[in-house]
Amino acid sequence: MTDDPKSTPRVRLRWYKAAEPDELPEGRVKTAACGHVTACLTHYDGQYAALDNRCPHQGGPLGEGSIENGLLRCPWHGWDFDPITGAPPGGYDDGVETFPVEVRDDGVYIGVEEEAPRPRTSADVMVETMLNWGVKWCFGMVGHSNLGLADAMRTQEEAGALRYVGIRHEGAGAFAISAYGKLTGRPAAALTIAGPGATNLLTGLWDANVDRAPALALTGQVQTQVLGPGAFQEVDLQAAFGKVAQWSQTVLHSSRFAELMNLACKSAILNRGVSHLIFPDEVTTIEAEGARAGGPQGRLTERTIAPPEAALDRATALLRAAKRPVIIVGHGARFNMPAITSLAERLRCPVITTFKAKGQISDHHPLGCGVLGRSGTPIASWFMNESDLLLVFGASFSNHTGITPKKPIIQVDFDPMALGKFHPVEVPVWGEISVTVGLLLERLRRDGALAAIDHREEIAARWRIWRAEKASRLPDDRGQGMNSATIFEVMSRLVADDAIIPVDVGNNTYSFGRYFECKRQTVLMSGYLGSIGFALPAAMGAWAATQEDDPRFKGRQVVSVSGDGGFGQYMGDFTTWVKYGMNITHVLLNNSELGKISKEQRAAKWDVWQTSLRNPSFADFATACGAHGVRVHNRAEFERGLAEALAHEGPALVEIISDAALI
Repeated sequence: MTDDPKSTPRVRLRWYKAAEPDELPEGRVKTAACGHVTACLTHYDGQYAALDNRCPHQGGPLGEGSIENGLLRCPWHGWDFDPITGAPPGGYDDGVETFPVEVRDDGVYIGVEEEAPRPRTSADVMVETMLNWGVKWCFGMVGHSNLGLADAMRTQEEAGALRYVGIRHEGAGAFAISAYGKLTGRPAAALTIAGPGATNLLTGLWDANVDRAPALALTGQVQTQVLGPGAFQEVDLQAAFGKVAQWSQTVLHSSRFAELMNLACKSAILNRGVSHLIFPDEVTTIEAEGARAGGPQGRLTERTIAPPEAALDRATALLRAAKRPVIIVGHGARFNMPAITSLAERLRCPVITTFKAKGQISDHHPLGCGVLGRSGTPIASWFMNESDLLLVFGASFSNHTGITPKKPIIQVDFDPMALGKFHPVEVPVWGEISVTVGLLLERLRRDGALAAIDHREEIAARWRIWRAEKASRLPDDRGQGMNSATIFEVMSRLVADDAIIPVDVGNNTYSFGRYFECKRQTVLMSGYLGSIGFALPAAMGAWAATQEDDPRFKGRQVVSVSGDGGFGQYMGDFTTWVKYGMNITHVLLNNSELGKISKEQRAAKWDVWQTSLRNPSFADFATACGAHGVRVHNRAEFERGLAEALAHEGPALVEIISDAALI
């Protein structure tokens, strides 16, 4: 740092090296970054000069211009300036500022006045409030209409309070925060610019919306002074986000900044959905010295709502009288499984899951019966069909799951609109699942004998039949790649018992549901939306949870599964895994086909059309990105390759040449 003796009044300058001694030829210009100031360095008539890089008319970058006929010409609209003084020709008064220059032995230096500390802004207040609500992760892309908000995030990341992941496609960021919300029950944030950056979020946010995952979308917007007539990248974001966001607001100059973020976070958590804040460009830089951040204190109630006594009485009576009750759990019951398992053990009844709830009870538990529906096992469907009462927790009754309406049903859900949504049920029970299960268990323990038979031997027998059937499929080989039974048998043995497994959409996922046997693994999927491409970005959200101190997730293995079609959707963000050293293993089934679509075309008696894929070597792609990649063709290669990938510290990809017909 040097004082400039010629300046009046005296200012303190910081000097930045802008060019090597012979770097800039006579008659040329270049852009020079000097801290937060960008200068245009010129070399003309034997002199060096430094001008403000921003043209005063439309902000054109003068350092990308040229010297023509002795004048520096703006590259955007051709306005001219003196390359040494910055003055415009013709006596106009719209010149550009200049900076001191020193030519030293080791290069050319530009002197820039030392900056005052950045003032506290509205964006600072809102980011601090977001952090106070426990939103610790942001997946985003920085750009021109969110720079003020991005700088507030940078400040918090440098302080260690926020973890930021810069993604390659905003859609990947949206799926990442959806998966994080499904896994943890807490929101993460996605940051985008206006226009296309914001609209790229929509698919992933719809996934969060329909699967009831809390999520926070923070989108830039054009400046308010040009909002309305149709400015560059202007989109009516509240209209665009429509029903995808259960809460959406624009941050205005007059807004109570902390309170808006309070409401966004509270709505995401309590409504278990997407909250959306729109930030016009200039609003994020409004000074807010002295403004206090918000937080959840006094804003959240306990959500342990007990069901009505009458509903409990009716449910208890049915459970006491049932001889073959069956418990069905959906994704909404994922945080209540110890209590539900205790209830099942009291009833000695089967527990089956929806596909989205796969793994919530172990397939090796004496009462666990696997997945019901199109992606399920014959064990689950057998016990549902043989039941005389269904007790359903946190399930949506999707047509893909196939919970029969022909049996008496007790349905428990926190959302009263979910109760009897598609057809009447015998007993709709409105209450938090944890509270309801506890009350039912207390009553069933207290009031004596139950009519229910002990299903455990029958469950074990059904598992023996299904496992024998799976084993009979292992040798299947048409010479066109590995069969799915083998792939998921190997994964069932080698993947960690408590791994987090994001899966994609397609035949690979149906086969995973059918063949993979869960122990204590957690499975994540795009449930109601069923969006191809989910697995790769969802793995980023899962990995983020493993980096926290939450003992439910800390340090757990993340293994994602997709087909070649799903991986291709967001494969650019595989480089994001590499950039941040994400310890994720991806298992990719490559059959060079959108196999599920081919299957659907055949089932509907159409010709198979436009489902073939032209793929690179995905293993070579992974290696080129800086990760571990291996391609395998048979069981022995897969066992070795998967073991190596799981042991690798960092991103790894195992590409399996698989048979589209042997699923």
